[in-house]
Amino acid sequence: MKALILAGGFGTRLRPLSCTRPKILFPIVNKPLLQWTLERLAGNKIKEAILAVNYQSEVFLKRYRISKCGVNITYSRDPLKKPLGTGGPIKRAEKLIGYDAPFLVLNGDIFADVNYTELLNMHEEKNAAATIALHRVEDPSRYGVAELTKQNRIKRFVEKPSREAAPTNLINAGVYVLSPKIFGYIPKGRTVSLEREVFPKLVEEGKLYGYVFDGLWMDVGKLEDYLKINKILLDLLANQSKYKIEEAKVKKTVAFDRGVSIGKESVIGPYAVLGRNVTVGKNVHIKNSVIFPGTVISDFASINGAVIGENVVIGKRVKIDEECVLGDHVKIKDNVSLAQGVSICPAKKVSESVLTPKCII
Repeated sequence: MKALILAGGFGTRLRPLSCTRPKILFPIVNKPLLQWTLERLAGNKIKEAILAVNYQSEVFLKRYRISKCGVNITYSRDPLKKPLGTGGPIKRAEKLIGYDAPFLVLNGDIFADVNYTELLNMHEEKNAAATIALHRVEDPSRYGVAELTKQNRIKRFVEKPSREAAPTNLINAGVYVLSPKIFGYIPKGRTVSLEREVFPKLVEEGKLYGYVFDGLWMDVGKLEDYLKINKILLDLLANQSKYKIEEAKVKKTVAFDRGVSIGKESVIGPYAVLGRNVTVGKNVHIKNSVIFPGTVISDFASINGAVIGENVVIGKRVKIDEECVLGDHVKIKDNVSLAQGVSICPAKKVSESVLTPKCII
């Protein structure tokens, strides 16, 4: 079975970090999301993946050196200047996918612990045109919602209903097995939504099925969810990682990549992820945050609930509050405070405190 990974979105909800990398390269506990996905594919004995990309995504993907986990990767390029939705990239990759067997489709910004083999087996058993992995959530209003028969056929599919109108709490987890016949349902050369255009037709024809799974699932397209998946995995991996930094205090749970340096009397954690070659000065406090590689955090700085991009320089006595996001190569001068919800675009220099939520462009 081949897998098509949808990796061409622009990641608008994760700006300014997504200005300089596609979402599938965001590090989750110091490992790119794409690598987590490739590891899961390899674990399900899937050896061929097609990345549906736009030009910008392809450039970044080829620049980053990540482990392919034995999976052979090819690219399906979007020739247009706009996203093709969830259906357009499938039609675009039609010849690369072929017509011989069902294939897997994965939304690139989803972390989903799905057994792909079981999903395929159900698909073939039901002779379905499409089988959607479904996951239970508390609030289904952000997602496509499915209502199942006892035979796991989807009898109703509603895209992003209000919470009150949602027929169930089973949501589209962004993982599908599709039969080659699906190509006949997708128009060529334009943006197509599987959820709004294709799936309702399949429901009418009785050819859409659902596979319910209870494993870990997270849409990492929003800042709070990105921080949450890091936190969840830190807890799951807690027994595998033990860090002792001389003259600094490390609170569970944390993850440090290679080359991390931490100064005297600093307190790191709980829930801190420090990327490769991050340098932390003396008396620094970091918690509930993700720090991308190459960043320098100077003495007496405090970071709580923020995401800091690559090669950022943070001055002495800087205070960064919750929900702050700093793009790559940002420089924060000494004694600056950033209030909750401040975001700063890449390569900006900030020399004065920002005390209200805003984006510094």
